[in-house]
Amino acid sequence: MGTTQLETVPEPKYWHLKTVLSEALDSDFSVGEILPNERELAARFGVARATLRQALEQLELEGRLQRRRGVGTTVAPPRMGVDVSTSQHSWPGAADDAWVPVGSALAAPPAAVSRMLGTPLGDELHVVRRTRMTHGQPVAAELLYVPAASVPELPAVETPSGQVRARTVLRELQRLGLEGQDRAVELGSARADDAKELDRLPGAPVLVVTTRYFAEGRTAAVSVATYRADTCRLTFGDSGDLEISHHDAPAAHAS
Repeated sequence: MGTTQLETVPEPKYWHLKTVLSEALDSDFSVGEILPNERELAARFGVARATLRQALEQLELEGRLQRRRGVGTTVAPPRMGVDVSTSQHSWPGAADDAWVPVGSALAAPPAAVSRMLGTPLGDELHVVRRTRMTHGQPVAAELLYVPAASVPELPAVETPSGQVRARTVLRELQRLGLEGQDRAVELGSARADDAKELDRLPGAPVLVVTTRYFAEGRTAAVSVATYRADTCRLTFGDSGDLEISHHDAPAAHAS
């Protein structure tokens, strides 16, 4: 990246700097490469560090940069497409599923999930935790809530928790005939547990996608997936049947 002095321009200086930096990211850096420190960058472009920070923050919001704790500011990979249409017709854990099971446990779901499933408040059900990675980095975490009625033949003698149990729950769930699904997207802020799992700071923007799976005339399972907003983009397929809302603390998200 060569030395570039910014001339007086009618637009905000940080915005012009953001454009210059964006072009440099395309030509001079590769995905995952660490940027020089703020002092060096500010000197190269002849701007105050406050102006530089504004430009870097904007590039982070646009998904061009990632600030990683203990590493620094790196060039972000291309955003991963998140299909939020309902054109897909498969259970979680299908052969083409990109999610990786992490574990499973019996636990009471949040009240909002109980209402969607039609189960009594406080009743325990199977909670499968899964994660999704790209370029070696976590981009999403999911909690899949499965009532016992949806997996009636689940062996009780197997390991009660862990990755093996998670795969068993997913396998048994696929015995049901999937009748349909719907999705809702919430724009929110990362809670402490989300931030830790997704390598983000608390309060970072996230997309929360809630999916209901229908079988035998009822809601058979509910998925609450939290995506890093800086690494993901929504795709709508051909259906376009999507509900979008905004909440600082998504009601259906488990702690």
